[in-house]
Amino acid sequence: MRSQTTSNILMIRPVRFGFNEQTAESNAFQDKAFGQQTQDTAQIQALGEFDEMVARLRKHGVNVIVVEDTPEPHTPDSIFPNNWVSFHNNGTLIEYPMQAPNRRLERRKDIVSLLEKDFYINRKIDLSYFEEKGEYLEGTGSMVLDRKFKIAYACLSPRTNEAVLNEFAIQMNYEIIKFTAVDGAGKQIYHTNVLMCIGDMFTVICLEAIPDLDERLQVRNSLESSGKQVIEITLDQMNQFAGNMLEIRSEKGDRYLVMSDAAYYSLTPAQTKILGDYCTILHFDLSMIEGNGGGSARCMMAEVHLPMK
Repeated sequence: MRSQTTSNILMIRPVRFGFNEQTAESNAFQDKAFGQQTQDTAQIQALGEFDEMVARLRKHGVNVIVVEDTPEPHTPDSIFPNNWVSFHNNGTLIEYPMQAPNRRLERRKDIVSLLEKDFYINRKIDLSYFEEKGEYLEGTGSMVLDRKFKIAYACLSPRTNEAVLNEFAIQMNYEIIKFTAVDGAGKQIYHTNVLMCIGDMFTVICLEAIPDLDERLQVRNSLESSGKQVIEITLDQMNQFAGNMLEIRSEKGDRYLVMSDAAYYSLTPAQTKILGDYCTILHFDLSMIEGNGGGSARCMMAEVHLPMK
């Protein structure tokens, strides 16, 4: 039985976190003001935010597998592992093509070997060869997966290429729902997971970001036909990372919806009430990570859906 959620989460503890100039052009969520800070300032605060999030997740019974980043090669965005790898309940591991050269360095065989001690990996798919063609698909940043119904939602962008999406669909037997999404300035949204989150029984989505009404209707119909309650957020809320959430479980089966403080405080009381009916909300101060990295709580967690040994 495929599950949408897991209690096993991989997180990468940062060593040289900072503003990544190689990703800033396509990621409007990075704040250039943060780029003026020193490397030490960014690293120290980001590390504090990371450690607090890990400690609280573990306190709530989540199995957080923490791997230390390495000082060399310099990978300022390694704190977002869900972009280079995904893990699936049938024992499949997929590595993805990344747009920024310094993000390609995040792919680490030692992390795979570490996971193989406790989990079954019986199939490895490496899509990184698409980088040679300038075609990219950045994991569960580029795609938001409905794992139960095997549907991948993806907004096309410089980091989310249709050819690689099609290859993913063939390899994993997924249906692809692709669309165009833009921010308030009309710029393509770089990753799908900043505008939508799919839980077991609900989805949080900024439909306002999908300008084509036919595509907007297709996305909504697909979500509703798979039994999800659609909870809409605004562009302003999306800009506060309210789409960048992830539903996870404790090892006892308790359900949690993980997000940043910025995301949580952007929600209306009505939205918080609906989400709270499905899960306990856990929110964290991730302001340095968000400002420098242009990603939030969901991006920091790679769900390990692999079968356990």
